[in-house]
Amino acid sequence: MEERGSPDGDPARSQEQGPEGPETPIQVVLRVRPMSATELRRGEQSVLRCSGTRTLQVSPPGGGPDMAFRFGAVLDGACTQEDVFRVCGVKRLGELALRGFSCTVFTFGQTGSGKTYTLTGPPPQGEGVPVPPSLAGIMQRTFAWLLDRVQHLGVPVTLRASYVEIYNEQVRDLLGLGTPRPLPVRWNKARGFYVEQLRVVEFGSLEALMELLQMGLSRRQSSSHTLNQASSRSHALLTLYVSRPTPQQVPPVDPGEAPVGGKLCFVDLAGSEKVAATGSRGQLMLEANSINRSLLALGHCISLLLDPQRRQSHIPFRDSKLTKLLADSLGGRGVTLMVACVSPSAQCLPETLSTLRYASRAQRVTTRPQGPKSPGVKPPQQAEAELLQLQEENRHLRFQLDQMQSKAPGLHGAREAWAQRSLYGMLQEFMLENERLRKEMRQLRSSRDLARAEEHVLAQQVHELERAPPACAPAPQAQLLPAMLCHPSAHASTSVLCVECPWPTGPAHGGRAMCHSRP
Repeated sequence: MEERGSPDGDPARSQEQGPEGPETPIQVVLRVRPMSATELRRGEQSVLRCSGTRTLQVSPPGGGPDMAFRFGAVLDGACTQEDVFRVCGVKRLGELALRGFSCTVFTFGQTGSGKTYTLTGPPPQGEGVPVPPSLAGIMQRTFAWLLDRVQHLGVPVTLRASYVEIYNEQVRDLLGLGTPRPLPVRWNKARGFYVEQLRVVEFGSLEALMELLQMGLSRRQSSSHTLNQASSRSHALLTLYVSRPTPQQVPPVDPGEAPVGGKLCFVDLAGSEKVAATGSRGQLMLEANSINRSLLALGHCISLLLDPQRRQSHIPFRDSKLTKLLADSLGGRGVTLMVACVSPSAQCLPETLSTLRYASRAQRVTTRPQGPKSPGVKPPQQAEAELLQLQEENRHLRFQLDQMQSKAPGLHGAREAWAQRSLYGMLQEFMLENERLRKEMRQLRSSRDLARAEEHVLAQQVHELERAPPACAPAPQAQLLPAMLCHPSAHASTSVLCVECPWPTGPAHGGRAMCHSRP
């Protein structure tokens, strides 16, 4: 039996040591949904079996070799929503968000495998009808736990939320006023990738947050096809922002704790689809192609992150809006939890194996979580590393621009023109950021050279002082603390003490101290 292993341990445990921990693997939890009524009616066979709490065994039909996949936790179809919330470790990520870390929870799997159900529970039965508490997903349970935790902190905490979807490679604000419209994704050195003009709403109660969630869910794109009656047609990201006051306003929760501002992001990825299996046509097929392209870009980035040599070079996070917004979670400074969802049916085995292999690769990706830091000048090594990364991405953008320019004579339509303008804008933004970083590097190197020059001057002065004869000055008799034997004639007439060598001087010494250490 072939077994695919995974690293043990909680990805958040290493954060106990400080704001910047060692490299930490992405934690992956696997959930196997129960057989659906349709699958049971068709008499389809289950090919998945949980072996213990961390291993999934796959038994392909037709006598193929068994395979085993090992994850942080494996939950079978009998597990409840409460079991998933308790086992997956999302509460640990909530604690880290309160301490200032950037944390992400995302679901992945084939369409109809239970991703949205795991995160938010079943679809609402009508407007204003809440999800039954027993069926509430990870998000609703985390909201309730987080607000209860905040009340027990004893200090004011500001909570805000944003909710976006990526539909056909367009980012739309699900909490925006009016009809959702495409928003640009920008990048800068301080924030990384972010959505411009995004509406962020402050809330102070669980009821207010639930209203924001229901508002976003009702505006999200969904449809039905052969495999799923409520298929999400977009990727959705709901982010909670946690802000705590400065120490001057309110004492920190823990002694020595710095003011913090963390976030906790929930990502519901649209499911991968095979058009032949879903029967998608027209607009559904266009949506499926967009979903599959973005998931392919995500898989490509994960594959490159697994290669230690290629990881040091350019990772193409800019290839899709999804990879841009997940860049910090996958290869940056965040703590990430992935919940992979699969179907047990033999008819879905190819997609299930694809999900299992995808999740196995993802749990070998490591990040280096960083918490809040005191403001200060960056070390030259860090600034130089950022400069090299910008230069590499700059070369990548120039290559894309050259390719687009070579095809420009044959391009027609507003879409190609918009894409070209967008690429020019990204390139200009990178060049400006590159120049700012170069200027910062020059200042750091100038400060370093000045410090080295001052160090050299001080070293010369110390060397000269060590070689120079001691200077004598009057000192009180109480300073006489013999450390070595004085020449006998030195005691004939005691009148002056040498400060550096506190021995008496007199006529027998010729007016200076005579020690056995100095003839």
